[in-house]
Amino acid sequence: MSSMAAPAFSLYDRFTGAWGRRLLIAVPMLFLLAFFLAPFLVVLKISVSEMENVVFKDLISWADGVLQLKLKLGNYLFVAQDDLYFKTYLSSLKYAGITTAICLLIAYPFAYFMARSPADKRPALLMLVMLPFWTSFLLRVYAWKMLLADNGVFNNFALWAGLASEPVKMMNTPFSLVLGMVYTYLPFMILPLYANLVKMDLRLLEAALDLGATPWGAFWRITVPLSKSGIIAGSMLVFIPCVGEFVIPELLGGPQTLMIGRVLWDEFFSNNDWPMAATVAVIMVLLIIVPLAWFNKYQAESTKGARA
Repeated sequence: MSSMAAPAFSLYDRFTGAWGRRLLIAVPMLFLLAFFLAPFLVVLKISVSEMENVVFKDLISWADGVLQLKLKLGNYLFVAQDDLYFKTYLSSLKYAGITTAICLLIAYPFAYFMARSPADKRPALLMLVMLPFWTSFLLRVYAWKMLLADNGVFNNFALWAGLASEPVKMMNTPFSLVLGMVYTYLPFMILPLYANLVKMDLRLLEAALDLGATPWGAFWRITVPLSKSGIIAGSMLVFIPCVGEFVIPELLGGPQTLMIGRVLWDEFFSNNDWPMAATVAVIMVLLIIVPLAWFNKYQAESTKGARA
């Protein structure tokens, strides 16, 4: 009896296991299709459509037995030829890169300290990192505007302490823009680094020290390479949203810190040119996909190497 029941149970288990795996894969795939691919295709359609007042012309038409496909690529050619858009994309990538580098320099020591702290202290340190998320993002950014203004807290303190004879221009400068983005996105760098460093086997460092390595040499040869995945993950979490950031450049930046998020806003709501705005958005998404593809490739290679 038991020998006859075993194959039936094994077949049922394999069947449910296969469908379970497919279901687990299907749920995130459906989510991506519904909330990323479908909206992106809509934006892509708008970018190659002609607009009459508030109506977009159909891309495909059928008349007199002739099927016509009309794609307006003039917006893409205009973006490629206009220096303003090129400089704006370059400015967005530059400030996103600067913000990512500064976040990494600040976050790595902080995450290292958290990972090496006593286990009972780590939850409190994590709570302090996530504490800013309990307050509205807009209020936190607007608070920096009050601090950095010509008659703000910092300038008033500097004048009172005799550190400056006149207010220092901090608002609407690259300094205020980068400061606001570093403050906002720093936790997104700390958390992946902490998650990576806290799992590191400290016996590797002990072995390196026993073999004659200095603490600094062990850090660069053991700790940093083993935390590479956390560095890349944190950098992507900071860099990608910084490229399309709008609120911080609008509140803290100035005319010399024009970024692509502000250009999108102007095209959509000031110029009411939706095809051009959609074109700018499509190009921005393509720029973001490149580092994402590189990150996914690195993760796949790391996973493959770990299994080998």
